[in-house]
Amino acid sequence: MQHKKLKQIGGLLILLGAMSLLHAEQKANIVIVATGGTIAGASTSSIRSPAYQSAVVPVDRLIAAVPEINAVAHVKGEQIFQVPSENFNDERLLKLGKRISELLKQRDVDGIVITHGVDTLEETAYFLNLTLKSDKPVVLVGAMRPATALGTDGALNLYEAVLVASSKEAVGKGTLVVMNDEIYSGRDVTMSDSLKVNTMRSPYGPLGLVVEDRVLFYRQPTRPHTTATEFDIDKLTSLPRVDIVYNYGNANPVAYQAVANAGAKAIIHNGTGNGSVAEQIIPVLQEIRSKGIQVVRASRTGNGVIIRDGEQPDDRFDWLVAGDQSAQQARILTALALTRTNDRQTIQEILWKY
Repeated sequence: MQHKKLKQIGGLLILLGAMSLLHAEQKANIVIVATGGTIAGASTSSIRSPAYQSAVVPVDRLIAAVPEINAVAHVKGEQIFQVPSENFNDERLLKLGKRISELLKQRDVDGIVITHGVDTLEETAYFLNLTLKSDKPVVLVGAMRPATALGTDGALNLYEAVLVASSKEAVGKGTLVVMNDEIYSGRDVTMSDSLKVNTMRSPYGPLGLVVEDRVLFYRQPTRPHTTATEFDIDKLTSLPRVDIVYNYGNANPVAYQAVANAGAKAIIHNGTGNGSVAEQIIPVLQEIRSKGIQVVRASRTGNGVIIRDGEQPDDRFDWLVAGDQSAQQARILTALALTRTNDRQTIQEILWKY
């Protein structure tokens, strides 16, 4: 009888071990690609969070600081850059995109988390949302306070980003941004505050939330992204130069002339209101357009759709209008459009489509 009980106990232990192994095998394989930013920052003061050095903590220390991640996924890190995100340029954008594309093609990679400075996180997110060719989750995450600050937000943001990247619910939703318990689409997220941890916002609200280890989606991104776009990161070798000129009362034409002379292929006019153009700016934009440089009207308000042929005679001047994109997002989309065509009507359709 005792021998029989021992065999039963042994069988139960084997079963439990097999179930444990199966559970371990079911965990997603996530690669954390680190680029720097505040989430990798450190300071000598715990209370003066803006006074810190960005991009100094390596990816292995970021991961080690959040051991809870190991219960969610099999995680490995890769340091591609160590820069504050204001130093992100087109070359780094392309290098990052190509590396993410390589990783997504690996069978042992289920999702990607990218740690990134918040300053230009929205531009990188929009670019990847338009150019990656995979349904696997790609999640960007940042922080508003360095790891050494009281009330640092980086560790929880990183944990939640891994949680979302590991979720089957995140598959096919395009590039995502996770911060402050909220999940945003890379298409329309933007930084809205210079200091607050709830800085990331969208005029349409978040796609979902992270609530105590639960990933909850409430809406779908409907504009074409990733596998449904005409842009492919693997085929891009460079991006045409596109510059933004900010407008204000008493705006000066000199800035437009300078970027045109510097080789811009398109200029984003970041206008007041609905992309309005002051009387002293109209002649210089007409001159610039006559040289074959595209002119795109956007709004410095950061919200709303730019009306074509409303206050401005876009058809007569041969100008373009952004859809609801911010100037910085319109720059990304216009640059990508110029890799396909220089036809104004086609570019206009692209700006409306995405």
